[in-house]
Amino acid sequence: MKMLVTVDIPHEPFNTLVRNGQAGAVIGRILDSIQPEATYFTEQDGHRCAILVVEVANGAAVPALAEPFFLNFNADCKFRIVMSPADLQQAGLDEIGKRWS
Repeated sequence: MKMLVTVDIPHEPFNTLVRNGQAGAVIGRILDSIQPEATYFTEQDGHRCAILVVEVANGAAVPALAEPFFLNFNADCKFRIVMSPADLQQAGLDEIGKRWS
């Protein structure tokens, strides 16, 4: 299943890694390890932010996704299961609606 991972990266220690020329290498190692389908970098609430889409089999995949960001950047991570339109069509919303109406 697909999971959306939002990583809120605090200014430190990231600023120090940038100044030392190490930020790109650390990010590269993390992305090589977790192999996201898509990765975007942006700003969120005044902090650097990464947004990734990853494929996971179950919740046991979360530590391998989060720990590199926790350990290298003291980052906060949020995880959400996401669906494509095809996934949503398979969810049986019509039947659920009938059952709970």
